[in-house]
Amino acid sequence: MDPLAILEKYYGYHAFRPGQEQAITQVLARKNTLALMPTGGGKSLCYQIPALLMPGLTLVISPLISLMKDQVDALKQNGIEAAFINSTLTSGKLSEVYRKLAQGRLKLLYIAPERFDSDFFNRFLAGVKLSLVAIDEAHCISQWGHDFRPQYLKLSAILQNLPQKPTLIALTATATPQVAQDICQRLDIAPSCQVVTGFSRDNLAFKVVKGEDSKTFILNYLQQNQGQAGIIYANTRKQVEALGVFLKKHGQKVRIYHAGLSEAERLQNQEAFLYDQADVMVATNAFGMGIDKSNVRYVIHASVPGSLEAYYQEAGRAGRDGLESEAILLYHDSDLQTQRFFIENSPADEAYKKQEYQKLEAMVRYANSEACLQQVIVQYFGQTCPPCQKCSNCLDQREAKDITIDAQKALSCVVRMRGRFGKKMIAQVLKGSKGQKIISEKLNELTTYGIMSAYKLKEIESLLDYLLASGYLVNDDPKFPKPQLTVNGADVLKGKAKVMRKVSVVTAKKKPKDSKLLLALKALRLKLAQAEKIPPFIIFSDSTLVEMAQAKPQNWDELLAVKGVGEYKLKLYGAKFLAVIQEESQTDEDN
Repeated sequence: MDPLAILEKYYGYHAFRPGQEQAITQVLARKNTLALMPTGGGKSLCYQIPALLMPGLTLVISPLISLMKDQVDALKQNGIEAAFINSTLTSGKLSEVYRKLAQGRLKLLYIAPERFDSDFFNRFLAGVKLSLVAIDEAHCISQWGHDFRPQYLKLSAILQNLPQKPTLIALTATATPQVAQDICQRLDIAPSCQVVTGFSRDNLAFKVVKGEDSKTFILNYLQQNQGQAGIIYANTRKQVEALGVFLKKHGQKVRIYHAGLSEAERLQNQEAFLYDQADVMVATNAFGMGIDKSNVRYVIHASVPGSLEAYYQEAGRAGRDGLESEAILLYHDSDLQTQRFFIENSPADEAYKKQEYQKLEAMVRYANSEACLQQVIVQYFGQTCPPCQKCSNCLDQREAKDITIDAQKALSCVVRMRGRFGKKMIAQVLKGSKGQKIISEKLNELTTYGIMSAYKLKEIESLLDYLLASGYLVNDDPKFPKPQLTVNGADVLKGKAKVMRKVSVVTAKKKPKDSKLLLALKALRLKLAQAEKIPPFIIFSDSTLVEMAQAKPQNWDELLAVKGVGEYKLKLYGAKFLAVIQEESQTDEDN
């Protein structure tokens, strides 16, 4: 059986997504491979399909045990033998997994990298026919990645010493060229064996919202998108708690997640979200890596994250099923102080901290750019893409305004302050503030003092942010940001170039309601999921149900033609879903 036949039989899809076939072909040819694909791009199939075609076992290394059960449940729903080994298993369940391994009954086994610390596991693994090792979330292996995990560093030595010499495939959605190079060096992957698809997410609408109260905006958004699943990220536990209480008070089905909760409470809240018992998860970045919930319709960042890698990975948890979804960043300048506090108080060395400050600076440039937001992200990862035509910048139809005079005032002030002060102090001088430091430093004697007194302080700071994001100013030292003039900025001061700007406003957009048939299909899915004690999206994704509701298949062959309906699931659920479709169709005819 070839890869495409496996794809159709077990997964119900009739064509590969970009990059999948190339990665699978390389792995089957026993070539170590790096697959760089966006979240929702189908990375897991790049090792799951080879696992079904190669002899013996495929070992999947994952950084979070919370992911493993969902992955294994989804594989079993497709008729594929899989299991995981982690601390959640009872001794009886663990013995059962080892028994299946010894009997050669498992095709995939999920473990955390720490499992290699077990001598018993290593001895047992040495006696198993092992053909393939998949390293998920492979950016964790690089100290330049945004989520470096020290235990991942040991993997290169461990995997090289395995007696079976298995083929390796590393997978990640967020790796800059530097991180990708580091992964390849550590895992002996040839540069020619990198499979890099476009980083853009065509179904995601990216938006940046400034100057809004987070609680008010989020509540308004949730009320207009009632019943839709979403994740809201905040930087601190305190922010998560406060937002969770506020939203619950206003009738929202919310759970919270952060490292300060007990393990039992985190698991309970996570399962409530995965099983559609709660619509919204409010969380720190402790939540989400590897979460496979495919029907998340929006991700809102109530606070500015520390890097574009982290933001894109977290935002990418929306719309994994390919349906239209939103990623909204609520930008507040004060959040940068929190991120700088995190960096400065980390145990890392100065080189690492410098890199983290630079990443934060890139995040600020993204939030203040007027270019296509999808383009800004993709360019950060070393690629290009056309304008997305759906982000808040692309959709801003207003005429760009010539702000050259104001820009010259601000740039002139930066020059006169000689790179000794930060953005807020520059804004205060332009405003004409009478602060003690301004007087003591004699900044009130500058010719630019008070030349923008008609503007609010926040408006001047916003202008400086824009000039930084647009390349007219630069912060040479992100740890102590002090704007300096660039060549482009000098051209503006000399009258050789103009500065144009427009200000976009983003409002919460109400999504269309589900059809009566789609609601009935979702109700059936929920009923089946509750009976089997698995998350609803594992039975069928939202995109599969949407296609069912549109196509209205009337027999088994027509249902099998729907994307996401494989042969195994057809046998399990086909009759039940066809019955609902036929019942709703009959009701429509009667009406």
